[in-house]
Amino acid sequence: MKIFKAFFALVACMLALHANAALFEDDDARRAILDLRQKIEASQQRTAEELRKANEDSSQLRRGLLDLSNQIESLRSEMAVLRGQNEQLTRGIADVQRSQKDVAQGVEERLRKVEPSKVSMDGREFDAEPAEKQEFETALASLRKGDFANAQTLFTAFMKRYPQSGYKSSSLFWVANAQYALRDYKSAVGNFRMLASADPQHPRAPEALLSMANCQVELKDAKAARKTLEDLVSAYPQSEAASAAKERLAKLR
Repeated sequence: MKIFKAFFALVACMLALHANAALFEDDDARRAILDLRQKIEASQQRTAEELRKANEDSSQLRRGLLDLSNQIESLRSEMAVLRGQNEQLTRGIADVQRSQKDVAQGVEERLRKVEPSKVSMDGREFDAEPAEKQEFETALASLRKGDFANAQTLFTAFMKRYPQSGYKSSSLFWVANAQYALRDYKSAVGNFRMLASADPQHPRAPEALLSMANCQVELKDAKAARKTLEDLVSAYPQSEAASAAKERLAKLR
C-alpha cells in the first residue's frame, strides 16, 4: 500500500510539474502574442499615419498643380490680350506712319507749288517760283505754236508781273521775235536792243543783235543795220551770229 501511495504521490507530483510547465508556456505565448499584436498595431498606426501624410501631400500636390494650371491659363489669356493689343498698336503705328507720310507728301506738294526751285534757261540757272515758271513756259509754248499775237501779250504781261525774273532776258528775246513775226519791227528793235544793252553776256545777245539788224533792214535803215552788224562782229567775234553778220555786211556794201 505504501508503495502505491508513493507511486501515486510521484505521479501527482509529476502531473503538477507538468501543469506548472504548461501554465508557464501559455503565459509566454500570450505575452508573445501581445507583443506581436502591439507591434502590428504600431505598424498599422505608422502605416495609417504615412498614408494620411501621403494623402495630404497628394492633395497639396493636386492643389499646387491646379493652381499652376490656373496660372498658366491666366498667363495664356494675358498673352492673348497682349498679342491683340500689340497687333492693334502695330496697326495704329502703321496708320500713324501712313498719315505722317501723307501729310509730309501733302506739305511737300504744297511747298513745291509755292517755293522757288532751280530752273535752267538759255544755259543759265536761277531760282523761279512755280507760277513764274509755268507762265513763262505757257508764253513760250504759244510762240512755238505760231500764235505770235498771244505770245507777245503773254510775254509782256510776264515781264510786268516778274520784272526781276531770271527769265527776263529770254523773255525780251522771244517777245521781240514775236513782234518781228507780226512785222512790228520798231518794237522788236527796241526789245532786241534792250536785251543786248542790259545783259550783254546773255547767250542770246549775239542773236538779238543779228535779229535787230534784220528789223532795221526791214525798216529800210541800212546805215543802222550796218552799225548793228559791225557792233556784233566786234563784240562777239567767235559767235555763229558774227559769221552770219559778216556775210550780210558784205551784201549791204
